[in-house]
Amino acid sequence: MSKSNSFFLFGPRGSGKTSLLLDEFLKSDSLFVDLLDIHFFDQLILDSSRFEALIDLPENINKRVIIDEVQKYPKLLDVAHSQIQKRKRQFILTGSSSRRLKQKGTNLLAGRAWVYYLYPFSTFELHSDFDLNKALQWGGLPEAYLAKNEFEVREYLTAYVLTYLQKEIQEEQWVKKLEPFRKFLAIAAQMNGKIINKSKIAREVGVNDVTVAQYFEILEDTLIGFYLPAFAHSVRKAQKQLPKFYLIDTGIKRALEKTLSVPLLSQTSAYGEAFEHWVILEVVKNISYHRLDWSLAYAKTKDDLEIDLIITRPGNKTLMIEIKSKERVTESDAKTLLSFGSDLDKNAEKWILSNDLLERQFGEVRAMHWKGGLRELFAPR
Repeated sequence: MSKSNSFFLFGPRGSGKTSLLLDEFLKSDSLFVDLLDIHFFDQLILDSSRFEALIDLPENINKRVIIDEVQKYPKLLDVAHSQIQKRKRQFILTGSSSRRLKQKGTNLLAGRAWVYYLYPFSTFELHSDFDLNKALQWGGLPEAYLAKNEFEVREYLTAYVLTYLQKEIQEEQWVKKLEPFRKFLAIAAQMNGKIINKSKIAREVGVNDVTVAQYFEILEDTLIGFYLPAFAHSVRKAQKQLPKFYLIDTGIKRALEKTLSVPLLSQTSAYGEAFEHWVILEVVKNISYHRLDWSLAYAKTKDDLEIDLIITRPGNKTLMIEIKSKERVTESDAKTLLSFGSDLDKNAEKWILSNDLLERQFGEVRAMHWKGGLRELFAPR
C-alpha cells in the first residue's frame, strides 16, 4: 500500500481492513475517522462541516486522514477530493460496500486515489500457520480463522451473517422485503460454484428474475461474491453463456447454508466442492494482490465436460486448471483437459491442482500439489 498516494481499500466486513491500516500507519501521523461510531456519524448528519473543521485543526492539519467505511457518508469524498487536489494531502478510504459509492453523482476522486482490495486470509499470508482443513471448514475471515475453538468460530460466522443482513442490507434499505432476500442467500450458498439459472432461483424464492439479478448485484456490491464467466474467444459468445457465482469465503458460504455444524469430511462431494471453491478464491486473491491483469473463466460442454478454471494471461499462454481434492491423481483425471482443453486452445498450458504430493506429467497435462501450483503462479518475479 502507498505511504503517500491516496487510495481506497475495499473488502468485505471482517476482512481486517481497519487492523491492517492501524498496523501499517503510525497513529501519531494519521487521523482516524470511524463512520461506524454512531455518535460521530450523527454529528456529521446534523452538520457535515464538522468533518472539514476536524481535519483542519492545527494538530491534524499535517496528518493523513483515514476514513473507515466511507460508503456510510459519501459526501466526505468531496472534501477529500478538494484537499487532495489543493493540499496534496493523503486520504485513505475504506469500504465494505461499493453500492452507495456507485450511485449517480458520487465523487470517486477522478482517479486521484488508487484502489486496493483486502480479502479473507490467503495461504501465503498465514505461511506455516495455514491449515487447509480449517480454511475449507471455517474460511479465512481473521476472527473465524483465529478463533480458539469450533464453538467460537460457529458463533462468529452465524453472527456475521446476521450482521450482514442487518447492517448492510436492512439498515441501508437495499431491498424492500428482507425475507425473500434471506431465502435467496441460502439458495445462493447452495448454488455456490454452479451455473446460475436466475429463473429457477426466482421461482424458489418467490420473486421475479429482475429481483434475483438485483440480489446478485447486491452480493457483488457488498463484496460478498463474484461472477465467474463462461470462457469464449469472443465477448459476444461469452455473454450468451451463463456464468457461475462464488461467495468470497468458504466459511461465509457454510454459514449462509447453515452447515457449520456438519463435519467436512475428505473424499466426499462437499469436501471436493469446498476445495475447488478455496483454490479459485486463492487465485482471485493473489491476482488482486499482485496487481495482475489476468481474467478468469470456466468452460463446460453440453455433455458436461468441464474445466474448472481458465486464466487468460496477457503476454503469456492461457492456463487451464482442473481442481481435484483427491490425494492420488491418475491419468483419467487429465482426460477433459487433453480433449476439451485442446479444442478450446491447443496452445494453452494445462494443469491439475490437487492434494497429491507427487508431481507427474500426463501428456501435456502437469499434475501437481496445489501448494506448488500456487507458488509457481504467484512467486515473486
